Amino acid sequence: MSNVVSGTESKEVLIASPCISICALDADDVCVGCYRSGQEITRWSVADNTERRAILASAAERARAVNPF
Repeated sequence: MSNVVSGTESKEVLIASPCISICALDADDVCVGCYRSGQEITRWSVADNTERRAILASAAERARAVNPF
């Protein structure tokens, strides 16, 4: 896990957004670019890394369902 050390504090670096700037939600409220749901996109800015990993896992499952190759 990557950490940034500032003085005596250690702060975890947040996982970057998977956004690829193809921002359009389909009929199921899923982004056709990153496969996150509208709710997941909204939560991203306040999510900690545990939640971000869960969002990324869900998005990866959706992406595989669309293109299993």
